[in-house]
Amino acid sequence: MLQALRRQSSESRRQFIESLARMAFGVAIVPGTSFFSRIPAAASEPTLTASAAAGSAALGVAAAGTADHAIYIFLSGAMSHIDTFDPKPGQASGGDTKAIQTSVPGVSIGHHLPLMAKQFQDLAVIRSMTTETGAHEEGVYLMRTSYKEIGSIRHPFLGAWMTHVHGKLNKNLPGSVIAGNANRHPGQGYLPADVAPAPVGDPKAGLQNTKPPKYLDDKNFQVRQRLMGRFESAFKAKYPLTEVEAYSDYYREAVRLLKSPDLEAFDINKEDQKVRDAYGAHRAGQGLLLARRLIEKKVRFVEVEIGGWDNHNDIYSENNLVRNAAQLDQAVTTLLQDLKQRGLLQKTLIILATEFGRTPQINQNAGRDHHPAAFSCVLAGAGIRGGQVIGATDTEGRTVADSPWLPRDFNATIAAACGLPIEKEFTSPSGRPFRIAESGKPIPGLL
Repeated sequence: MLQALRRQSSESRRQFIESLARMAFGVAIVPGTSFFSRIPAAASEPTLTASAAAGSAALGVAAAGTADHAIYIFLSGAMSHIDTFDPKPGQASGGDTKAIQTSVPGVSIGHHLPLMAKQFQDLAVIRSMTTETGAHEEGVYLMRTSYKEIGSIRHPFLGAWMTHVHGKLNKNLPGSVIAGNANRHPGQGYLPADVAPAPVGDPKAGLQNTKPPKYLDDKNFQVRQRLMGRFESAFKAKYPLTEVEAYSDYYREAVRLLKSPDLEAFDINKEDQKVRDAYGAHRAGQGLLLARRLIEKKVRFVEVEIGGWDNHNDIYSENNLVRNAAQLDQAVTTLLQDLKQRGLLQKTLIILATEFGRTPQINQNAGRDHHPAAFSCVLAGAGIRGGQVIGATDTEGRTVADSPWLPRDFNATIAAACGLPIEKEFTSPSGRPFRIAESGKPIPGLL
């Protein structure tokens, strides 16, 4: 068998090892991510302008991070900034969305988010996000990594960086978790396999296939482990590849997880029904409840992907933006309140992001199309000054009128709040130097 493997191409060997990993773990590896891949060589509202924040710029760069954890909420499909955090009432571009007053005097957001409006003192909205990338896959990759997607290398996402730099807080659980659709997720990129995120496809179902079959008791499991160890040692002796060692490390991590009592953190059905109802019986609520449970068990970074924001058609229908915004509003507000009550908000950074914005004009299908020139993102929790708006768009929401910020600057802000060394260069296995947030700088006034 080993001789046959020797004759196989390196690609076939990688596929074989990955298939072993899938069988051994009982958890599917993130689709589209090879853990073992070789790395080839509005104007009247208060805003913080770049000039007004110049004095705090140095502080922003040097600020010590206070976040031990992060919950990254990614609104896949591109959230309409005009219908959420940057409304344009009285303008044709405003559509059906009205502006409502928040808990911060002089600041309004879209009426689809009434609960977050009441809790705006905890939020910091960046209305002047901008990018040149108007395609979903490329835009999502850029937001997650700060780098453009290229074929020769896979860049790490922030969760992998947080685990890589700070280490795990709970040795029995993964350093990071992705809840939702993990297709084409960059994962740990070129970082070691032991910082790879654990994927959870459905937050309600939790981590699947964690219970052994009836015929496999603990004694038989130990026997199988010893047999695998013998096979592994022979295989590693003949094939001293980094990929093989990475598989071994990841297998050991999986076994430790399966034996840990903390595994129940992945089961939101263990939560009191009142708490589950407060978050909401939908993907947004279930995902954020799972995130809180994992943070409570000291997982460093949880990303929750919430789809349904690609609103090209009938954006104001009950089953489109109106429903999605209501669910997001309920889930995020409950998360903030829950974390506060448990004393976790001062340790946890909350991130609300999307890949780009949507057009000011309503199209012929009663929807909004892709619009990378301007969009909004939100931060809250540890290390962030809430109750403010950063930057501004023009009267239509078409372009950034004040203080433009790129995805890498947004990620540098997140990294700084989490105490990550954004100026340090890390070397990939191919020998290329990279920084966590590329050349991004923290957005002044937020930290």
